Amino acid sequence: MATKVIMPQLGESVVEGTVTRWLKHPGDDIQEFEPLVEINTDKVDTEVPSPASGVVLKVYVEEGETVEAGRLLAVIGKAGEAAPEAPDGATQKVKAGSTQPAKAKPAETQPVPSGSTQPGRSKDLGFISPVVARMASEHQLDLSLIEGTGRGGRITKKDVQAYIEKGGASAPPAAPWEEPASGELFRPSEEVFGPASGWRGDGGKGKAGEIEPLGPVRKAIADHMLRSKQTSPHVTTVMEADLSRVVAHRQAHKGEFERDGVRLTFSAYFAAAAVQALKAVPIANASLTEGGIQYHGQVNLGMAVSLGEDGLIVPVIKNADQLSLRGLASALEDLAGRARTRQLQPEEVQGGTFTITNHGVTGSLFATPIINQPQSGILGVGAIQKRVVVVESQTPGGDRTDGIAIRPMVYLTLTFDHRIMDGAIGDAFLGHVVKTLETWG
Repeated sequence: MATKVIMPQLGESVVEGTVTRWLKHPGDDIQEFEPLVEINTDKVDTEVPSPASGVVLKVYVEEGETVEAGRLLAVIGKAGEAAPEAPDGATQKVKAGSTQPAKAKPAETQPVPSGSTQPGRSKDLGFISPVVARMASEHQLDLSLIEGTGRGGRITKKDVQAYIEKGGASAPPAAPWEEPASGELFRPSEEVFGPASGWRGDGGKGKAGEIEPLGPVRKAIADHMLRSKQTSPHVTTVMEADLSRVVAHRQAHKGEFERDGVRLTFSAYFAAAAVQALKAVPIANASLTEGGIQYHGQVNLGMAVSLGEDGLIVPVIKNADQLSLRGLASALEDLAGRARTRQLQPEEVQGGTFTITNHGVTGSLFATPIINQPQSGILGVGAIQKRVVVVESQTPGGDRTDGIAIRPMVYLTLTFDHRIMDGAIGDAFLGHVVKTLETWG
């Protein structure tokens, strides 16, 4: 019986992907786990392996076509076996229970100038598939002159064919184009977190009166956020923390970490404090299911990373509760670097049990983040600021007195699912985060 290969969901908020290149074709032999097809999404580029050994009987999706998760891509079977017809002309999703691809490996992607004939991602044109790039190269076409009819305005093979049939013009020399840097984790200051992400911060590029269609990433984020608000009654509690001891510890140890090749940022401290709080208040590391509250056996910590105009992504540190401060710092640096270059593997953006987001990157003091479903809460980290605060001290005679001091302060917010946690539990969790940070060392 033939084995179905279906389009996997390559991330918790990723609902579609583009078939960029078939590595095997009908009639080719293939082994289980051998790469079958390259898939691109706006978050990862990956190879989908074959779920079985045999012969590629049929492929149902052309290179350059964008399809939703669950779509039938191909079938693997025995030589001479008849390939089944796709339901409704290969336009329906495969029903739940079909064989899923087992693993995935990252594939490289390249920035593309407007008139380029190289496959990859272009800030102006979106994703350019290998087949579209090859046709543009063969016919010397300027892709910026071709109107894309694919999902999100992508240029498809049919768009190029139609342009050629109409006598499309040759391309002028391509101008150099450089992909902006993106996605710094927890960057309240450049001294700690490096250069800015490259986001223009102008609120969009449309002109007054124009309607700018939602791209696939923005639409996926919009759908995910709306679904979360409709699913969970959101409640947010706010506390502030004095980071004096954290700042002193980091100052004393960042050189040691750097000599070992690890950059020690404040994000590692927030992650470590969240892990300690999740261990102390296990219900914050849980999800609500039809059968009741499901407690997770490990802490898989999601860290929201901004990709500037391209949206955001939430890579996950698996088993974060087993990592030291050094281990968390190393994992954060690795994930941030590969998020910027779109080299995260699909499993690295799945399976989170709790999420941290740093809205302080643009100076926000505190905010009310939306829960990353099906998790029970999300920790928001505001900008770190030196502020004047009242501190209590003890005199030699034992009396307690108030004074004024300047301290590095940060507002922390916990947005939680009120179906799972009440205010007292949410406050207990956030209070544990604050205590861990204020007593560090």
